Amino acid sequence: MSGTDARMAFERHATSKINKADDLFSIKTLGFRGEALASIAAIATVELKTKKNGSDLGTNLIISASKVVSQNTISCSDGSNFSVKNLFFNVPARRKFLKTDSTEFHHIIDEFQKVALTNPNISFTLIHNNSEIYNLPESNLRQRILNIFGKNINQQIIPLNTETSIVSIFGFIGKPEFSKKNSSQQFFFVNNRFMRHPYFNKAVLNAYENIIKPNDYISYFIYFSVKPDTLDVNIHPTKTEIKFEDETSIWQILRSSVKETLGKFNIVPSIDFDIQTPFEIPVTTSKTEIKPPQIKINPEFNPFNTQSDKSSYKGSLTSPRQISNLNNWEQLFEGFERENKNMVANPTIFSNKAIDDNNKDTNIYDATKFFQFKSKYIITAIKSGLMVIDQKKAHERILYEKFLNSINIDSVSSQKILYPKKLEFNPSEKLLLKSILPNLQKLGFVIDESPDNTFIVTGTPVDIIESDIENVINNTIENYKLFDNNIKFEITEKIADSLSRASAINYGKILNTEEIRNLIDSLFACKSPGKTPSGKNIIIVINTSEIEKKFDI
Repeated sequence: MSGTDARMAFERHATSKINKADDLFSIKTLGFRGEALASIAAIATVELKTKKNGSDLGTNLIISASKVVSQNTISCSDGSNFSVKNLFFNVPARRKFLKTDSTEFHHIIDEFQKVALTNPNISFTLIHNNSEIYNLPESNLRQRILNIFGKNINQQIIPLNTETSIVSIFGFIGKPEFSKKNSSQQFFFVNNRFMRHPYFNKAVLNAYENIIKPNDYISYFIYFSVKPDTLDVNIHPTKTEIKFEDETSIWQILRSSVKETLGKFNIVPSIDFDIQTPFEIPVTTSKTEIKPPQIKINPEFNPFNTQSDKSSYKGSLTSPRQISNLNNWEQLFEGFERENKNMVANPTIFSNKAIDDNNKDTNIYDATKFFQFKSKYIITAIKSGLMVIDQKKAHERILYEKFLNSINIDSVSSQKILYPKKLEFNPSEKLLLKSILPNLQKLGFVIDESPDNTFIVTGTPVDIIESDIENVINNTIENYKLFDNNIKFEITEKIADSLSRASAINYGKILNTEEIRNLIDSLFACKSPGKTPSGKNIIIVINTSEIEKKFDI
């Protein structure tokens, strides 16, 4: 820019893209009011170095709190370079709401990713504390996604492309088996503008219904292209919430497009009917005689005659399969007794002190048996009714208190693994891992950073199974991100909670007698056995009166 343009750029509305009133109904740019530079200069110190192509000298302009500090002619390279310092220095009420440096830097990374994902044809570089975080060359969209989120995501996404007269939709969606615990990789863009749209997000989730776990998040990078005059981008101060003229139709198109893509890449399982012989659907008319179905019975059947041959009468059985089912029905119950034995645990004794304040009136007495229900809950009878324990949440509480204690006393045993694990992370995850690495080492992890920006794991806590190392660390990072905006927890509590969620036994695991007994004993040895660290119930009690109401007693 010239010296005059550089000075004018910081005036309110000087860079507005609106030339006439009708332009407000067909906005094609990210900003249109021309207030960005003026707003930044009002709450910070901004230095601009700029020079036009072909000019011998450039301009150095410094503005602080909307006041011009200096404007000089300097020698500099072509283009414009902005430096923003002392953010909110003159607005202490806003400044105190800034979070930690690491949290604010993650917000910067989020904004950087949004801009980079909409402009793959432009190269970007992000440097933090003299360390290069991102160096993104010009590329196609898929390569840009890989450069931002790491090479591993290449096998996790599939292309999406739909053209209609209302909207064009393209981009990439994630495979169900790579679902995550947070929404950090969910992006909607419309006409190269990032947007948040809960309604469209439901369309995507609807397409993944019954093929991802509840409370899991699927990755997607979805781009919409519509006519600018069918959008209203001015309904929210941040311009990230956008209103479409025909949202219902776009919702249906988006859902159908995602489902079609999942089917095209054989993500959705096909339905396979086992039909031995073809069947006919009769066509009836007004003259067709409707005959009632014929019922065949065995007049020789005697339920008290245990010596009779079950297969002696075949009058009503017409197919070999039906005859085989009758002769071999006992096989349906093979293994049933063995499974029941795994569901019953040895007696375990609890005291009234075992339950927290929320359940202290349940009058626990010596229990005689435990049952594992649906490979998810542990059930036992108590004096006031039935006690139900969530096995996964119980294990989370046990591990949480163990990990938290290990961090606080700085003394824990570590087990060496036979084959070191090499882990690769994207820049954002790498920074997060480095920030929590000292605390992970206190827990027993032995993790070293290699020169090629990967991490080598050579040791783990004794509670971690070697084959689960990669999943545990990845899930720990995913769970830790959930605490990003939660200021109630200290970093040690966040790490202990994140690792306990990642390491706890999953639902669906059948526990034997000894495992159930150890789990229950360890749970009631905890300081707070009734609640998870995040406050969710581990134990519920179904009173006898509630049960009797169901039977109208």
